[in-house]
Amino acid sequence: MRALLATSIGVTCATALTLPLAAPAPAAPAQAPVAQASEAAPAEPAGSTQSLPLRPLTDAVPRTTGEPTESMHPDAARGLLRRDAHRFSLVGVIWDDADAELHGTVQVRTRATGTTKWSGWQSLETHNTDHAADAGSPERESGTVRGSTAPLWVGDSDGVEVRVRSENAGPRSGPPDAAPLPAGLQVELVDPGDDPEQPGATGTPATGTPGAVTGVTPSAGTATPATAAQPGALPETAGLTMAAAESSAVNADLAPLGAAEIPALSKAESEEQAVVAAGAKPFVGPRPRIVTRKGWGADESLRERAFAYTSTVKAAFVHHSATGNNYTCAQAPSVLRSIYRYHVKSSGWRDFGYNFAVDKCGNIYEGRAGGVTKAVLGAHTLGFNSNSMGIAVLGTYSSKNPPAAAVTAIAKLTAWKLGLFGRNPKGKVTLVSGGSGKYKKGAKAKLNVISGHRDGFATECPGIRLYKKLGTARTSSAKLQGR
Repeated sequence: MRALLATSIGVTCATALTLPLAAPAPAAPAQAPVAQASEAAPAEPAGSTQSLPLRPLTDAVPRTTGEPTESMHPDAARGLLRRDAHRFSLVGVIWDDADAELHGTVQVRTRATGTTKWSGWQSLETHNTDHAADAGSPERESGTVRGSTAPLWVGDSDGVEVRVRSENAGPRSGPPDAAPLPAGLQVELVDPGDDPEQPGATGTPATGTPGAVTGVTPSAGTATPATAAQPGALPETAGLTMAAAESSAVNADLAPLGAAEIPALSKAESEEQAVVAAGAKPFVGPRPRIVTRKGWGADESLRERAFAYTSTVKAAFVHHSATGNNYTCAQAPSVLRSIYRYHVKSSGWRDFGYNFAVDKCGNIYEGRAGGVTKAVLGAHTLGFNSNSMGIAVLGTYSSKNPPAAAVTAIAKLTAWKLGLFGRNPKGKVTLVSGGSGKYKKGAKAKLNVISGHRDGFATECPGIRLYKKLGTARTSSAKLQGR
């Protein structure tokens, strides 16, 4: 857990955007467009995060099998005894130092809200440092970033128990024979809040039908600054906060201000909108339907107000969210809001880490704010966030096959978005590493244009079952582009 059309209600576009085959955006964070909107408008659903410190577990700690072991050394095991909590749906564990790794296991069990039923122990993915902003970037050096596990979707819950055990931890009677656990361990219990109330269908163009364009259309091959602001008044009847209006305005050439989705276009319509050099043949796939941040209920007050861009999009890195598969497609917006809140409030990132998300039913969602057609700088593939985009498939696909609908959605999304930047989904690309667990800083990596996270970092992500489907996604994506 990204594009453009102008509002049909005559709103002046707050940002002039290009569908960029030849329009790189600035690499530095860009100030959000200036617009006038009601700050008091209740446009975003409420959510919350409970942060509970983990204490030493000096009593016997069960193995994952449930069998008791010897009492643990106090430096080797921390946790939280079974307790009540305010309602939550997603769980993660964080610690103080973003550079410290948790070598061990993290397990939780939860109680379904309003019942006495407790789940079995569930494991959280601890090696999550590979999903992060690049070393030396403003986001990484902000001073707010913390170490964190991958979050886990547990559904509506009101009770929790946590245990964290160091790798190769020794018994209480002897010295620990493993590195100590990171300092400042705490469990984060995230409530996504209620789903947003969506406005009526009036004002939303039908699929494939553009609205009245009020933005400036640049000449082919010209670069448009990411924040070419056109100051204008945003109508208070839009029911948007200022931050929400800014987030929506960067997609204003694709859908009306405050739209819950960006409609699909045909291949011909998508190619007509693309900005290409004179005489060049565009290979742009049909634009798929994309649920906007407004559509999935992003609380725009959480993120940093400025948008951050990279120069271009040369590659797409596919991930799994590792949040588990126990969600319905109707719950996907709640999963996204939970991950978003965990990324920002718990992990200390500037925004949702991925550029796009895909659920098990094949729905595509806008991720990090800044415009779906733009080269928005994400925090998804450590060392390779520059000049790339990250797509997270909601779920865990280490031992479970991804649904065909999700693989198809990856193909549709990449055929369109990579096509805007002139990329062949079946091609190769050379990227310069910003420093990762697989490529040292400055190393050149020759990768597939559509790669799995593990291609850029020594990680299991996106899960072997999803990784094996990327060849199918590449072939389908290229075919959608007409190659």
